[in-house]
Amino acid sequence: MRKLLVPAAAAAIFATSAVAFAAVQHTDGTIKTFDAKAMSLTLNDGTAFVLSKKFKDPGLKAGEKVSVMWDMSGTNKVAESVKIVK
Repeated sequence: MRKLLVPAAAAAIFATSAVAFAAVQHTDGTIKTFDAKAMSLTLNDGTAFVLSKKFKDPGLKAGEKVSVMWDMSGTNKVAESVKIVK
């Protein structure tokens, strides 16, 4: 029984840490540049995002305050959703 318990516990620890690592991140800021053709968004603090293929533009423009939900894909921060904050 112990022979099965230790590997099962180790597998559970590794599985939960991988899920936590892949969690979506959240950033708030003000838009510095937005390019719908290039699918890119940069905030005033210099944080740059690549917009996902399923991204729908809610009417973004420079100077707007936004909330960005993003995830890492390689070395790129991919914005899954961008919402205008009022």
